[in-house]
Amino acid sequence: MDHDGRTLPASLSEAHEVGFDYRDGAGVDFEPYSHFLDSGEIAEWWRAWTGNAQLDGSDFRVFGQDGTGGLAAFWLVRHGEPIEQQPVVFLGSEGETGVVAQNLWVYLWLLADGFGPWEATAYPDHEHEPQTDARLAEIAQRWAPSHAKSADEVIAAAREEFPDFEELIGSLCR
Repeated sequence: MDHDGRTLPASLSEAHEVGFDYRDGAGVDFEPYSHFLDSGEIAEWWRAWTGNAQLDGSDFRVFGQDGTGGLAAFWLVRHGEPIEQQPVVFLGSEGETGVVAQNLWVYLWLLADGFGPWEATAYPDHEHEPQTDARLAEIAQRWAPSHAKSADEVIAAAREEFPDFEELIGSLCR
């Protein structure tokens, strides 16, 4: 039981334990957290990032960052649905934004295909050289066998379902 709201879903924790290979910039730039950031940390970051003191970032559950401090999070946009059904987004330190996966299950397959949140946001305009990770593929297969998709499919489906995410986030910034 998650009494403090900070415990990650078991499948996400397991995937994070595998770790990510940066490979001098050609790999995955992702530093996962062992738990969700607390609401105070999210509010502080969100207000600084948007320049909007009226916001608290309560629609996001942050679970990791890239090397520059950009955050990966679940976006709680599907009201009444569990965290596993919420889209995964990236909010970059330089203002980059993107929905990278429609839910946790396809996010596991994105990771297995050699992409992290930043790489999915920057796709296809980056120097990333994805390499499938057999350990992450085994985790995705065990937790989400019926959701198997390539990184290309995961990214395309997320962008198709949420085409206005970047515009929405931009409208919140001051």
